[in-house]
Amino acid sequence: MSTNKGAISQFIEKYYLHFNSAALVDAAKGYEAQLEKGSKMLVSLAGAMSTAELGKIFAEMIRQDKVQIISCTGANLEEDIMNLVAHSHYERVPHYRDLTPQDEWDLLERGMNRVTDTCIPEEEAFRRIQKHIVKLWKEAEAKGERYLPHEYMYKLLLSGVMEEHYEIDLKDSWMYAAAEKNLPIICPGWEDSTMGNIFASYVLKGELKASTMKSGIEYMTFLADWYTENSENGIGFFQIGGGIAGDFPICVVPMLYQDMERPETPFWSYFCQISDSTTSFGSYSGAVPNEKITWGKLDMDTPKFIIESDATIVAPLIFAYLLDM
Repeated sequence: MSTNKGAISQFIEKYYLHFNSAALVDAAKGYEAQLEKGSKMLVSLAGAMSTAELGKIFAEMIRQDKVQIISCTGANLEEDIMNLVAHSHYERVPHYRDLTPQDEWDLLERGMNRVTDTCIPEEEAFRRIQKHIVKLWKEAEAKGERYLPHEYMYKLLLSGVMEEHYEIDLKDSWMYAAAEKNLPIICPGWEDSTMGNIFASYVLKGELKASTMKSGIEYMTFLADWYTENSENGIGFFQIGGGIAGDFPICVVPMLYQDMERPETPFWSYFCQISDSTTSFGSYSGAVPNEKITWGKLDMDTPKFIIESDATIVAPLIFAYLLDM
């Protein structure tokens, strides 16, 4: 057992010995080994990890340089900021399994958008951000400037214009921690998020040009350059959930190797996925890691881990291990 570790880490090393618990420990130790040998790590966030308040520990991972690049959905990008500025207006619905369609409709009419057991308040969260982010979009367009979705979010946070609305400790916001470090973020499919929908509405109204927002292709080309410049000692891939947040960035390796005809491109040097998806026909999220070998993403000897469990339970424990808690 690691003697330099804290109580949480020692607990999981002592009692997490088999099945998914053992996979958790193995994955955590593999992640740690990657960092110790100088590899960098990409963490992908699917689902509603920001609304699940993963920022409370993920922000510290960022501050302590345990993650070098993030891929996330548009929802996770914005919902961390929503939690920052509207936390007291959120409502928990612990009995969500018992809700009727009428109960759900009543939540809609109150402007409470439900994410499993938590409702996000539309007026205090969505509209509070919209008021300020639209100004940044329009200012950029007036200057003939274009930025990626997360870059506008960074500008919003670092400008301090929303400070009066902060309702949680700033150290618990992973987006603020990332903005302070100007950490690279990949946000594929941003258009399907609330802010993406709002941006599209301004384009439809003729008040903004679509080109003021850089595109997914530009995210992919940015990632290709970043991967090429940072893969000397390997880059690991730690995937929370499935979907586009994971599938988009992992494809950069076969794209560089096959389509750019750069056979010297190294495969991802570590792979771990926390998944609650059942292994099934044609599923990306439920595909076993070995399938990725056939797509030119992972090598035969790449350390591979899959933890079939709830990410809100597993991710904080792995992060606690990496932070010596």
